Amino acid sequence: MYGKKVKLRFLFLTLVLVSVILSVFLILQSLKDNVIYFQSPSEIKSLIEIDKKKIRVGGMVKEQSISINSNEVTFIITDFKNEINVTYSGAVPNLFAEGKGVVAEGFLKDRNYFSATKILAKHDENYMPPEVKEAIGDK
Repeated sequence: MYGKKVKLRFLFLTLVLVSVILSVFLILQSLKDNVIYFQSPSEIKSLIEIDKKKIRVGGMVKEQSISINSNEVTFIITDFKNEINVTYSGAVPNLFAEGKGVVAEGFLKDRNYFSATKILAKHDENYMPPEVKEAIGDK
């Protein structure tokens, strides 16, 4: 019925299609374990159950909430509706300050307490490092 060439083309296209589907499946499975979801304090308050997965909490650092004790920093992240207490051990970024945007990556202990493993300070598109600002100002 079909010639040898047609059968080989069909077999080749079938193998390519199966390979692409298998590759996409394996890539998605490996990414599933490495995806970190971003949530606001309001979304955390509305959670039905708390997972032990790593998440990111984002919002603003509440005014007068930063407390530094030896190697631990505690502060409150707010979205102006709800708040969550955060503890972090380590050095914080230079842009980390009260009233500024922040993203904390770590694990939820409960709906009110978050243990951060990484702090990411947010800035707007107009940010310029102090060294660059000084260099431009000198000219």
